[in-house]
Amino acid sequence: MTQTAVPRRETGFTMIELVVVIAILGILAAIALPHFIDSAKDAHRSTVRSVGGALTSAVSLVRGQYELNRSGGHNGCTADNCQINVIGYGNGSIDVNANGWPVGTERSGTPAATAAMSADECRNLWANLMQASAPSITGTSPAFTASANGVRCIYTYNLDGGDDAIEYNANTGEVFVTFN
Repeated sequence: MTQTAVPRRETGFTMIELVVVIAILGILAAIALPHFIDSAKDAHRSTVRSVGGALTSAVSLVRGQYELNRSGGHNGCTADNCQINVIGYGNGSIDVNANGWPVGTERSGTPAATAAMSADECRNLWANLMQASAPSITGTSPAFTASANGVRCIYTYNLDGGDDAIEYNANTGEVFVTFN
């Protein structure tokens, strides 16, 4: 019995199959990439919104503690020392202005409602209002950078181009989140 050679069948992809797969991947990438980019921007904006909400809550808590201390004389607060080192909030180092809104940690006397703030005071406020788990505001690549403009602290978000910010108005206690 003689053996006849059976031709071997080559396995693999043909050129047409490869071109079709590449075309399909290209179409999927063209559709998915814009959605992915939008998702990244949305994630950054969610971060800024949530931190803005946390700052709003912290400012309100300080104001509430100040009012409680002032109105009832709780925690040893008397008329001349209610504004400095508000007792009952955090480590007791927050100072408030005449309207009861936080203005820093190293004030003295009775800060006026229109007392201007510095970038250092804004950084100190951030650290003492937000306390644990706050995004970084110092170091080599902080999530936020603090600056001051009169009675306003501006916290610029650095991780997405530096065009989103949280603004705190110490005269009114309002916190605004802005996106550009």
